[in-house]
Amino acid sequence: MLAAIKRFLKSEDGPTAVEYAVMLALIIVVCLAAISFLGGRASSVFSNVGNTIGS
Repeated sequence: MLAAIKRFLKSEDGPTAVEYAVMLALIIVVCLAAISFLGGRASSVFSNVGNTIGS
């Protein structure tokens, strides 16, 4: 068990996995922010179109 832990700590796979996890988290945050921003703008546009058609 101890040998497996030492091998894991010496290998480059651990830090690489952490880097990929951080990049994935940042991508998810950016996507959620973009969806939130664009969703609000789209809702506003659809409301304006609906009000214009309804008039």
